[in-house]
Amino acid sequence: MLKFIHAADFHLDSAFGALTPQQAAARRRESRELVAQLSNYVNRTGAQLVLLAGDLFDSGSAFRETKEQLAEALGQMEAQVFIAPGNHDWYGPSWQTVAWPENVHIFRTAELEAVGLPAWNVTVHGAAFTGTEQAESFLAGFAAPADGRVHIGLLHGEIDPAEKRYGPVRREEAAASGLDYLAMGHIHKRTEPLRFGKTLCAWPGCLEGRGFDELGEKGFYEGVIADDGKISLTFVPFARRRYEILQVDVTGKSPRAAIEEALPAETTRHLYRILLTGETGESGVDTAALQETLADRFFALEIRDHTRIAEDIWARAAEDSLRGEFLRELRGRWQAAATEEERETITRAVRFGLAALDHRDLV
Repeated sequence: MLKFIHAADFHLDSAFGALTPQQAAARRRESRELVAQLSNYVNRTGAQLVLLAGDLFDSGSAFRETKEQLAEALGQMEAQVFIAPGNHDWYGPSWQTVAWPENVHIFRTAELEAVGLPAWNVTVHGAAFTGTEQAESFLAGFAAPADGRVHIGLLHGEIDPAEKRYGPVRREEAAASGLDYLAMGHIHKRTEPLRFGKTLCAWPGCLEGRGFDELGEKGFYEGVIADDGKISLTFVPFARRRYEILQVDVTGKSPRAAIEEALPAETTRHLYRILLTGETGESGVDTAALQETLADRFFALEIRDHTRIAEDIWARAAEDSLRGEFLRELRGRWQAAATEEERETITRAVRFGLAALDHRDLV
């Protein structure tokens, strides 16, 4: 039996541009620390093989300190480590500025290379991006030898993508490859294992989320190769923090009370975007005040007001007044709007317009 780890898309030294400078610096530091924690996990669980499917760095200009910390963490793994550089961390001079440990093998060309591990009856086949794009399939014309070994492919790329820029692999190529397992990177959302012929294929997703397009639990796959060659996978959540989007209906409630009611018990480690929906009065929601009040409940918090104006306010469009004429005009535009974004813009215009008519300060 052989235990392995399949991870990808660390994107070390990401900018985290949506956060404050202090929060972004903390997230970059935590990302580097997460790799050291992965090393501890590998040693604690007895994994013998680690497959890293590219984009370990967010760019070719990662800080030297970051590369050295990664090399140190990988060198501490009591396992054989294989890396297939991707489109963000493509193999070039940047990789050559650091001395990589003896237990680490980095694939360096766009041609598949086979590395035999006879003690485990395994062969690892891998290739690297050598630039920011890779239009040709790594698996074109490839077939693993029928030699009784377990054959693993380690690549950064996609299956049948609409745009052939990032390691495109056709389903037919994966099925014809003869690989027992195809460990992939590039797609940041974890996929359930797929079958192409006899080949089991999976993307573990990114090791941790970096924005609200990368929600929920992030981590890696832990695999086992049984003595009969059968491969099984288990997803291991590993990220310290999560990005979450929470919709909260505030109709008939104070916004804060509605949020408090909807929040799960543990949020202080995570990054939340709260979307307020439902009906509110003329002033809408003071999102800035809410964020200030609730900020200490989260690592980072963003509140967006997507509420709509209550029907009883629109009903005043029937008034024979400047206010009524204003509401009739905006109600017509709201009803004719083609998108939700247009409706939200019109709703904001109504709130500001009514505040101006009433000489109110709209926060």
